[in-house]
Amino acid sequence: MREATADGRIDQPPAPGDRLSPPVSIGRRFLVFVDTEEEFDWTAPRSRDATATTAIAALPEAHRRLAGFGICPTYLVDYPVASAPAAVETLRPLVEAGECAIGTQLHPWVNPPFDEVLTVANSFAGNLPPALEQAKLEALTNRIAAAFGKRPQVYRAGRYGIGPNTARLLEAAGYRLDVSVRALFDYSAEGGPDFSRRDATPCWAGPQRLLMELPLTAVYTGFARSLGGRLYPAAGRVARLRGLLARSGALERIALTPEGTPLPDAQRAIRTLLDDGAQLITISFHSPSVEPGHTPYVRDAGDLRAFYGWWDGVLGLLAREGVEPIGADALIAAAWAARDVGLKLAR
Repeated sequence: MREATADGRIDQPPAPGDRLSPPVSIGRRFLVFVDTEEEFDWTAPRSRDATATTAIAALPEAHRRLAGFGICPTYLVDYPVASAPAAVETLRPLVEAGECAIGTQLHPWVNPPFDEVLTVANSFAGNLPPALEQAKLEALTNRIAAAFGKRPQVYRAGRYGIGPNTARLLEAAGYRLDVSVRALFDYSAEGGPDFSRRDATPCWAGPQRLLMELPLTAVYTGFARSLGGRLYPAAGRVARLRGLLARSGALERIALTPEGTPLPDAQRAIRTLLDDGAQLITISFHSPSVEPGHTPYVRDAGDLRAFYGWWDGVLGLLAREGVEPIGADALIAAAWAARDVGLKLAR
């Protein structure tokens, strides 16, 4: 693992002094982020031509269900969605009613300018030359601002593909929250970032520390979880060993998402996180999953019922445990208020 960075990069572990303790005043909270994107074949190479956004029409039903639990989700919109009038008209009333936040998700393969060769490595925006990553970010940010009347403050790199320049570019563009780090996951085999030794602790990032990094929540469970940072990556190099560790109750990596994480596992992860004293929990999914047939996770009507059943079970547990929802904008405001108080006390 590389040493902690001192220049505010988010593709490397944070320096100890950059780790952020969420304001005690907000209590225990959870956030919901939705990768709001085009439909494409998950088994095929990425294509610049796969830009349909028909599943956005089904998003208000999912939104209604989440709003019933008091959730103000962040829809992380990419270029095809921000460029589709029907998709924008579906989301804009939710924005205007203050029921959600609109953030940014950069899929470089469908986001102009198209100056790069379409390769697996280049599907991670952080691998692009800095000027091209910046140009794509500016194009998307401006398109979202024009579509929704407000510049976004929250960013996620498609495929979690941050790189050495991402934090600097985000900070300069006015972003205040990044949610691109996927704790405990490793994408280096495809040329992407390695987060296998990153936990879900938030931190300050960017050259001037004007950017808050909030990793996606994942946790190790099992009686060998204290060894997870070393054991789980090593187990991945031995066929079926991770499955054996999970079945034996020794070690399992659980991500908080309704996509591929069974409800009992998600509930076990939440209880582990709360026992660990976690104050902020994030849950994410992809917008095409709200309509059958677009993702491997929701293939038919039965899968969709299970998808919504997952939410009922997870949100019910969070409510019983006193973990309340918070929107991204409210979290940014609370974190900055606490930061300002801390700076004044330090003077």
